[in-house]
Amino acid sequence: MESQHHLPTRAPSTPASRVAGVGPTVFATITAEAVRTGAANLGQGFPDEDGPAGMLRRAAAEITGGNNQYGPGRGLPSLRRAVAEDRARRLGHVVDPEDVLVTVGATEGIAAAVLGLVDRGREVVVLEPTYDAYSAAIGLAEAVARPVRLLLDDGRWHLDREQFAAAVADGPAAMILNSPHNPTGTVLGREDLEFIADTVRDTGVVVISDEVYERLAFDRPHVAFATLPGMQSRTVTLSSAAKSFNVTGWKTGWAIAPPALLDAVTAAKQFLSYVGVTPLQPAVAWALDNADDWSDRWGRTLRARRDRLAGVLHATGQDVLHSDGTYFLVSDIAPLRLGISAEEFCRALPEAVGVAAIPVSSFVEEVDEQVATLVRWTFCKADGTLDLAEERLLAADWTRLHKTSN
Repeated sequence: MESQHHLPTRAPSTPASRVAGVGPTVFATITAEAVRTGAANLGQGFPDEDGPAGMLRRAAAEITGGNNQYGPGRGLPSLRRAVAEDRARRLGHVVDPEDVLVTVGATEGIAAAVLGLVDRGREVVVLEPTYDAYSAAIGLAEAVARPVRLLLDDGRWHLDREQFAAAVADGPAAMILNSPHNPTGTVLGREDLEFIADTVRDTGVVVISDEVYERLAFDRPHVAFATLPGMQSRTVTLSSAAKSFNVTGWKTGWAIAPPALLDAVTAAKQFLSYVGVTPLQPAVAWALDNADDWSDRWGRTLRARRDRLAGVLHATGQDVLHSDGTYFLVSDIAPLRLGISAEEFCRALPEAVGVAAIPVSSFVEEVDEQVATLVRWTFCKADGTLDLAEERLLAADWTRLHKTSN
């Protein structure tokens, strides 16, 4: 018998093709650079202020009270009931609590919806710029993303109806709809949403509607897509506590759909995480039942911070695009005449200026003139962070940034 030291060697296995070449997300990369340089992080969209105090106390009480084991597969009844009642009260979206599935954040819900409802090789229509988790989920399902670029006119984004209709005519399995929209901050108007509904109504297309910013629509009302005529039977609605109640680290979300769709989502979800985080679910239910006043105040605070950041960016010489909601607004650095792309700008920004942001080119399949110089900034940060960012941006030596990028 050969000794262990003389056994034939084998090359280490390589990553599966579905993840080959996939590195850290742009958000992780920019945040790491912000930490390294001490930059004010206006890149990754997480607040640095906690949510409602009553919700936090409830979570602590659940943990110390022993509610720390597996909960029901579809989530605790108290949270599923609270989600259904909240949607009906605020948005007129009437659902049965049995049609609610608790997920580990909306991101898991997106992945489970795509894995459960889209076969290999089928197309999924996405609105572009596209949040990167959508493309990742589609790739894991070995499906194909079909981007429909939002049109940009006079500083405002809207649906390209002709391109969207053509994409649906080609017979996709699903579309992922995101309004309020990350990264642009756009809240699609009822007319665009009705056009989407009219286009998919007589098709087999399932609509996966990501509505995580549903409470953060400032200038246009948010319309729950499933409330449009004929859409409830073909829509999977996704949302979460993360953006609604400032608990991005809790990863507690939900999917809402009729049984035929929700069963498929559940079949995929149960082998991703099995169940949600048990002690946090009663706390989120408490917030849905009791924190509307807190949510309204937070929305007003964010609106003011959006306007403040827009003024700062405008004062630096950038063009600022309109943001209807979310955590984000987009600027165009072209007027600064730096001769660099938004990607180069954002790569150099933390070191050269002490602020971090995200290039919009990270959210598109093909970079063109429309997005090459667009930068996404978040305004969900505390006043101290915004104070620091404002001081540094207004004092920035842009020629130094140009040199740094090269």
